[in-house]
Amino acid sequence: MMYTLKKSLGQHFLRDENICRKIVDALQQHPLKKLLEVGPGGGALTKYLIEIEGIELKAVEIDAEKVAYLEKTYPILADKIIRESFLEIDIPFEGNFTVVGNFPYNISSQILFKVLDWREHVECMIGMFQKEVALRIAAKEGNKVYGVLSVLVQAFYEVEYLFEVHEQCFTPPPKVKSAVIRLLPRRTPLGLRDEKSFFLLVKTAFNQRRKTLRNAVKDLFDPETLADEVFNRRAEQLSVSEFAELNHRMKRK
Repeated sequence: MMYTLKKSLGQHFLRDENICRKIVDALQQHPLKKLLEVGPGGGALTKYLIEIEGIELKAVEIDAEKVAYLEKTYPILADKIIRESFLEIDIPFEGNFTVVGNFPYNISSQILFKVLDWREHVECMIGMFQKEVALRIAAKEGNKVYGVLSVLVQAFYEVEYLFEVHEQCFTPPPKVKSAVIRLLPRRTPLGLRDEKSFFLLVKTAFNQRRKTLRNAVKDLFDPETLADEVFNRRAEQLSVSEFAELNHRMKRK
C-alpha cells in the first residue's frame, strides 16, 4: 500500500471488492449523468466509478497523500479531484447530480446536512455509514432511534436501508458495523410552511424527547393550539408528515 491511514480523518478503507461492486450496482439502478464521490481514499470505489460510461465524475479528498496516490494510480482523475474538505466546498456541478461515498464516520451527520442543503440538486445519494447512524436515518416513528436526523432527512428524501457491511471488509477494521443507505427525493413533497421554522420545531421537540410535545414545544405555539390532543404525544410518536402539519400551526414570529 502506497499511503498511510490517518486516524484523525476517520479513515477506514474498504477492501472487499464484492461490497464495492454492490455499491456501484445500487448506484446504477438510477440514471445518472454527474457523480460526486466523497472521500475516495485509496480508490476502492473510484476504480469502478471511472468505468461508468457517459458520466461526469468528480471526487473530493482533503488528504494530499491520497490525492497524489489517486492521480498516479488513475491518471484519468488528474483534473477531477477537489482538494478540500467536503464540508467546505461549494456545490460541485451545475444542475442535478448524485453523491456516493464511504463516508468518514466522524463527520457523517454533517455530510448528510450538507446534502440536505443541496437537495434541490442531489437526485440520489448512496452512502456508507456507521450502522447505528444508518438505522437512525431510516427509522420510522415509534422506533427508539427515531429522532432529529430521521425527520429532517425523511422530510425531503425517501430512505432505503440497502445492506450491512462487516467490520472485516475494511482496513483497519472499525469497531462498529456499517450499513449502506440510498436517498431518493420524496415522490410527494411535504409542503412545509417554511424550512427554518420546521427545523426549529423538530429540534425543539426532540431536545426534550421524554416530555410530551405540549411541554417540549410550548413556546412555539399559541395556548389554543396547544390544547389539541396531538400535543399529548411525545416527539418520537409523530410521523414526518404530522411534524409538517404542525409546522403550519406554529406561532408567526
